[in-house]
Amino acid sequence: MFTGIITDIGVVEVRAGGCFTIRSAYQAASIAVGASIACDGVCLTATTIKADGKGSIFTVDVSNETISKTTLDTWKTGRRVNLERALRAGDELGGHIVSGHVDGLARIVDIHTDGESRRFMFEAPEHLAMYIAPKGSVALDGTSLTVNEVSGTRFGINIIPHTLTMTTWGVKKPGDPINLEIDQFARYMARLLEFRS
Repeated sequence: MFTGIITDIGVVEVRAGGCFTIRSAYQAASIAVGASIACDGVCLTATTIKADGKGSIFTVDVSNETISKTTLDTWKTGRRVNLERALRAGDELGGHIVSGHVDGLARIVDIHTDGESRRFMFEAPEHLAMYIAPKGSVALDGTSLTVNEVSGTRFGINIIPHTLTMTTWGVKKPGDPINLEIDQFARYMARLLEFRS
């Protein structure tokens, strides 16, 4: 489980089919083989880890199923990715409960400046849009964000300067596909209502 609070920006060093090598600032000694790391919101398992200068280089193996449901198919050498280590008992829950199981791809349709922040408008797949509500939470590329407004399959989010700087959101542009994970509670509430109707 994760919180959607990004703690590092990694860089894809090598891609060989479904195996990705990522450089991070995480200390190698702090990552165990088999550890879960959310990479742009996708929960992946570290299969090898080695120290590298002030940080580490770790590899992850990705199935065809995961590649087909996420942005990983577009990842190339040099891509910067949002990273988050798995939640530990006693950690602060600063965002919301995130599983790292991406539900589908949203797409950025517009970005404009709003004071010091940026307002993003996204298009969600129709089958997922019903789970997105104003003032609710979503995880986009692994980042816990609050929904401002919803209109049909579109929804808007305001991203503050700190988040723009500490994540990859500062370089996003219209047309970019984004990993979308809907809120767990919204998913279970909708399922409960299905059984009641």
